[in-house]
Amino acid sequence: MSLSEEIKKEVEKRRTFAIIAHPDAGKTTLTEKLLLFGGAIRLAGSVKARKANRHATSDWMEIEKQRGISVTSSVMQFDYKGHRVNILDTPGHQDFSEDTYRTLTAADSAVMLIDVAKGVEAQTIKLFQVCRQRGIPIFTFINKLDREGKSPFDLMEELEQVLGIRSVPMNWPIGSGRELCGVYDRMKNQVELFQGKDHETIEVKKVEDYNDSIIRDMAGDYLTDQLISDLELLDVAGDPFDYEKVRNGELTPIFFGSAVNNFGVQTFLENFLELAPQPGAKVSEEGPVDPTSDKFSGYVFKIQANMNPAHRDRIAFLRICSGRFERGMAVKHVRNGKTIKLSQPQQFLAQDRDIVDLAYPGDIIGLFDPGIFRIGDSLSQGTDIVYNELPTFSPEIFAKVTVKNALKQKQYQKGLDQLTEEGTIQVFYSVGSFSDTYVGVVGQLQFEVFQYRMQAEYGVEVMLQRMSYQFARWIVDEKIDPSKFRINSTLVQDKKDNYVALFENEYAMRTAMEKNPNTKFLEVAP
Repeated sequence: MSLSEEIKKEVEKRRTFAIIAHPDAGKTTLTEKLLLFGGAIRLAGSVKARKANRHATSDWMEIEKQRGISVTSSVMQFDYKGHRVNILDTPGHQDFSEDTYRTLTAADSAVMLIDVAKGVEAQTIKLFQVCRQRGIPIFTFINKLDREGKSPFDLMEELEQVLGIRSVPMNWPIGSGRELCGVYDRMKNQVELFQGKDHETIEVKKVEDYNDSIIRDMAGDYLTDQLISDLELLDVAGDPFDYEKVRNGELTPIFFGSAVNNFGVQTFLENFLELAPQPGAKVSEEGPVDPTSDKFSGYVFKIQANMNPAHRDRIAFLRICSGRFERGMAVKHVRNGKTIKLSQPQQFLAQDRDIVDLAYPGDIIGLFDPGIFRIGDSLSQGTDIVYNELPTFSPEIFAKVTVKNALKQKQYQKGLDQLTEEGTIQVFYSVGSFSDTYVGVVGQLQFEVFQYRMQAEYGVEVMLQRMSYQFARWIVDEKIDPSKFRINSTLVQDKKDNYVALFENEYAMRTAMEKNPNTKFLEVAP
């Protein structure tokens, strides 16, 4: 088999997707159940079981276990029925949306998780918009069906009214909440029975159609009549399944289930693997790059320090975009023009890692980072391929940071540098005679994670003094006069020595712009 044929065959097997949701919609629980089906874990954890010894595999940081939330994206890989699955589990909390947005660039599709009782929530809207901008297919899993919630038709209408996307239910619930009996698979004419919390073996019954007497015997007259009425209406007035519209992100297939009860998850997984796209062309400065190209290329979308606290290591997460990756291969680090050897590539199950010898487009691998990588860096063989820049965000909350123990200055600086390169925080330094250090974040919770990780991973206790600034704008001007930024604002420099103006309010920002008509005020670093 030629190299190009081998790559093509491997690409066809792969499905790389992100799971997006509002906090507490059950995203990490769904991830655990998918891993369970893939044989990657033997016992699913729960993010709610904070005092238990067992936690969700994807929530591997100590702070995640304590708080019961995801604060960083994790990568999990497993094989299932001839497919290689790469799951990107993203933080749902809005304070960590930067990490989520960057992670979405590495996904070929997204699974949108919606709580049956709460419907489309604020963070779901933001994440959906990012997916839509990128034109990636979106699959919807309506979760917590075993609880009382909104009707399926109301949820479909919400998807259209709030998100502007039409939907096509692939299965349909028979009852809900305490009356839940199962789901009817519209595509395969079969019923998956709801068995409460006991779903170690999934019971599926083949039926002729939704009028089959098997359903009536199982669910009773009332629920069966309701099911028939709903499905007849869907058959007449609902959107037909259209694969092209799904691929273009114009139509979302809906699946119903309960992740915590393992109900509907396997059905979803098997349908998803059939319908979701294989890795496609990624856009570079030179145009789209074909994944089946013989030449290797990829880009770094995330950097994580201290995944193994015992070794204080840094890992750069690389999305492979084209060609075949081989352990020990030499590639060009395009930004600095140097050739580097990739000798310890790793694949993940959250923080658990294995050395990998071969990987293909769609796979996510971890590279040991001695400090040479930045988020957005491209690696390639042959021609220089530079992938489009990853999104960056302007911080909205600022604090002055000081270290309690001056003797720990070296550890403090290392922690500050590494967490900045991860994208956890942005750091700024005062201009002039004062040597103050400020950190900027998008959400308040990032400050707590920053303080926690500085203490836990670097042994440094830091104090944060909240500042009144709300906006940061990067200044582009040949002649910068710091005196013009004294009223309700201050001038600082970022780690690359770019000038940045911090403003207390919109009025101060507008005033500065009016007084400096020849100056560019940019929301992100140039």
